[in-house]
Amino acid sequence: MAVLDKETVRQQALNEGFSQVGFARPELPEAMARLQQFVDLERHGQMAWMADRMAWRGDPSALWPAAKSVIMLAEAYTPDDDPMEAVKRKDAGAISVYARNRDYHDIVKKRLKRVGRWLIDQAGSDTEIKVFVDTAPVMEKPLGAKAGLGWQGKHTNLVGRDLGSWFFLGAIFTTLDFDPDPAEVDHCGSCTACLTSCPTNAFPAPYQIDARRCISYLTIEHHGPVDEDLRPLLGNRIYGCDDCLAACPWNKFAVQAADIRYHARADLVSPPLSELVALDDTAFRERFSGSPIKRIGRNRFVRNVLYAIGNSGDKTFGPSVSALMADPDETVAEAAAWAMSRL
Repeated sequence: MAVLDKETVRQQALNEGFSQVGFARPELPEAMARLQQFVDLERHGQMAWMADRMAWRGDPSALWPAAKSVIMLAEAYTPDDDPMEAVKRKDAGAISVYARNRDYHDIVKKRLKRVGRWLIDQAGSDTEIKVFVDTAPVMEKPLGAKAGLGWQGKHTNLVGRDLGSWFFLGAIFTTLDFDPDPAEVDHCGSCTACLTSCPTNAFPAPYQIDARRCISYLTIEHHGPVDEDLRPLLGNRIYGCDDCLAACPWNKFAVQAADIRYHARADLVSPPLSELVALDDTAFRERFSGSPIKRIGRNRFVRNVLYAIGNSGDKTFGPSVSALMADPDETVAEAAAWAMSRL
């Protein structure tokens, strides 16, 4: 078996298109306590998987005891425009920057697998790896901080001095033993821009989030009706929210997205609500094929569109909304009735 040094691995990952690479041990003793508090306070809402297999989330070595190192990789998806411009449009929907083109799960995982195969080719066939992108019980953000990619800001997202806020995280667990990189320290200082930018006041305190008030959670993970007192605060955000990320001053150092598949599709930058509210299941699947938006389904998506229409104050939406008041999906029908009452 050849001996691989970290810089060789790092360079190979950068050559594959990743923006930054760090190394950590599969240990997160501090993160487990924060996760336990988050779940005990029921701030995870309907995301039952946050509580399930909590032991694996809080202890990566329990997820795969054979792992000796975790290679954490960042991939930039920095937008070309100001995402806050989209929330000013009353007649159009605002879609989170990361969801304006191809599904990042597929792109990042394929890139991780290429790096993983290279590791095995270089180090020997008895080397083992497992790759993860946001779909397994892995706490990527604390691992990314331990690997030196950034620090968890007051909005709980990872922020990098050389990356800003706009990047995805991937993880390669491996039986190879690499010395860990120095963990990044907190550089938020006295800044509270991310906290004060939140439309729904989802941060009970710095470094804490209540998902039940987070627009990203409400528009993506939450099924069924959204609490009526929160609906007006959604504005025209129909899939995710970028407010706290966009507010971070460290974004002035953000690197550009190298992969064109993260560049926004023209039809997903401020798409007209009049088009989106008319989508049936077939049209929804066709329009969002290959997009992360597809996974929430037509009903949840149209629910969000109806909330945006209700917040628009535009009476010309009346006929479209009225047609959905008898929708077979109860949540869509209820959202249409609410929107009509607002119009």
